[in-house]
Amino acid sequence: MKSAHWITTKEFAAADINQVFHRQLDIESAKNIKNDIQNKHILFRKNFFLKEIPENAVIRISADDYYKLYINGKFVGQGPAAGYHFHYNYNEMDVTSFLRTGENTIAVHTYYQGLINRVWVSGDNRHGLWLELYAGDEKILASDETFRCAEHTAYSAAGKTGYDTQFLEIYDSSAPECDFIHPDFDDSGWSFATVNLKDDHILVKQISKQLVFEDITPAVIQKRENTLFIDFGAMFVGYLTFQASGKKGDQITIRCGQELNEEGTVRYKLRANCCYEEFFVLSGKHNDKLNQFDYKSFRYVELILPDDCSVYENSICLTARHYPFELKQEYIGTDVREKQIWDLCIRSLKYGVQCVIQDCMEREKGYYLGDGCYSLLTYCLVTQDFTLMEKFFDDFLRTKFVNRGLLTCSNCSKMQEIAEYPLIMFTTLLEYTVLTGNYDFVRERFDAFADILDYYRESYAEEDGLLNNLDKWCVVDWPAPRRDGYETEITEGKICTTKHSSINAYYIGAVKCLNKVAKIIGHAPYTDVEPLEKAYISAFYDPERKLFRDDVQSQHVSLPGNVIAWWFDILPDEETRQNIIAMVREKRLSTVLFFTTFPMFCALVRDNESELMHDLLTDDETWMKTIQEGGTTTFEGWSKDDKWNTSLFHLTFTFAAAFMVDWKIKEIFTFDD
Repeated sequence: MKSAHWITTKEFAAADINQVFHRQLDIESAKNIKNDIQNKHILFRKNFFLKEIPENAVIRISADDYYKLYINGKFVGQGPAAGYHFHYNYNEMDVTSFLRTGENTIAVHTYYQGLINRVWVSGDNRHGLWLELYAGDEKILASDETFRCAEHTAYSAAGKTGYDTQFLEIYDSSAPECDFIHPDFDDSGWSFATVNLKDDHILVKQISKQLVFEDITPAVIQKRENTLFIDFGAMFVGYLTFQASGKKGDQITIRCGQELNEEGTVRYKLRANCCYEEFFVLSGKHNDKLNQFDYKSFRYVELILPDDCSVYENSICLTARHYPFELKQEYIGTDVREKQIWDLCIRSLKYGVQCVIQDCMEREKGYYLGDGCYSLLTYCLVTQDFTLMEKFFDDFLRTKFVNRGLLTCSNCSKMQEIAEYPLIMFTTLLEYTVLTGNYDFVRERFDAFADILDYYRESYAEEDGLLNNLDKWCVVDWPAPRRDGYETEITEGKICTTKHSSINAYYIGAVKCLNKVAKIIGHAPYTDVEPLEKAYISAFYDPERKLFRDDVQSQHVSLPGNVIAWWFDILPDEETRQNIIAMVREKRLSTVLFFTTFPMFCALVRDNESELMHDLLTDDETWMKTIQEGGTTTFEGWSKDDKWNTSLFHLTFTFAAAFMVDWKIKEIFTFDD
């Protein structure tokens, strides 16, 4: 059997590859990206004959951007996890149970989105399918030009939503391709696939698991005049399915939402800059089935029905998709409020983690480096599975091909650079080293981490060793009103020309973490950190107030400007430590959010202030606020109103659960320089 080829349509085979990678501030390169091919649903089919069912049949499959695989009319799986073309994932699945004696049919629905966003590496004109089917060690099928190929005409766009995150769908059940998965479907009118001779994917077996699926039935169904109202009881990520009958051309309007309006209708125009209004066009036959391709995050649905249209209520289902989740840690405390927060975080991790640890489930669906460090740690702690963390390190280290200082989001075509995020990853490396003891893994990547610090030093360090004039955005905390008045001008898209405390505390902290990792694995230290600490104190310390100023030109002191330095123990004396703790007691969490809270909690636990940490964690205005507002998943803030575009399913604040289990915080974040 010959080798598998990347197969595609003639359109894609003829298209030139788009260069979508550039530095964030290289605006001209961004303008030159011509992503004219968009929203293509491409189908492939192949019949093959088996004299007998093999004892062990395995398929290896990949597609760019994505695939859904069916064998003999049954859904098998989907993927792959997004990747760059030079390290592109394929999935391996046991498909023995799907095969039968005689003629078999493989049908694959592939999708090329074509948008520049944080979801996939798309907009590059790379599309195609690659697969190999093995019976034992014998390859019995490989993708080639004998596969049939057609565009799925049931799908058209109802606009885009989020930050160009996805196309909203109009699904027309009268399209001839709707039954393409079935073995008896007639594909004789389809074209043959084209082998893409220009393909440049380098395939690697995906180390992470594939998604699992769970059918959620409605908790409530109500008929309201011409509208069917559905409540699935909690927030999920996935696809709505149902069957309906009506006249040919009848259109059902589908409105999904995460919450209700005051009058009880579904708020389909989400806070998170998404408008979840889509359409289902009926064929005139009985039992048309909605088959949406892309996923959403929702709890509520309204189906607005035309006259004489029927929806079969027992067919209504939300197919939830998520990464396999096995809880290995139980909450062992006795605090009722803390247990509520634990349950909120665990449920969010179970239903929120997808192919990777992403931030929100709707607006960006982004694989973020900074936020991901905290939610990923929590996921690994409660499952005791560190596979996604290992993948996380390599995925982001791989972004050095764009910039040695790494990108903010990996495995996507959206170019963003936030200065703190790569430095936060050094804390995750230290945590991984201590928690897993997998020193060989760390040794293999030590030089790559050291190169990140080399880049920061070579590109941004001034004579005293501190960083300034960064062409990467410094977020400090987010949104801007949650920075406790941090005075430095750090607007995204501009170079910050004022030397400031937060980014330099992260930089010194990264050096400290790498030095500590080096000591653990028996490696020489990265560098002597003491000169950097002295320079930091000289630049930002106010000896009268015994606190750190935001920057070299400011007299303002803030929680972010002090908490990060406290976390990494860049303090001149014990009195400063106590002053920072006093500031925390006074301001609590009313002025800060993600990127100050996690370091604050770590420092509180390390410095024997666990009682204060617990008090903040269970405060009425933090996680309990989310619960009081009806949240069944963690929000992108303490409250729905914390941001102008709040995601109501955002994973970062799941890190509360990390502070309800023992993960050696004192050992990890005690620095003996």
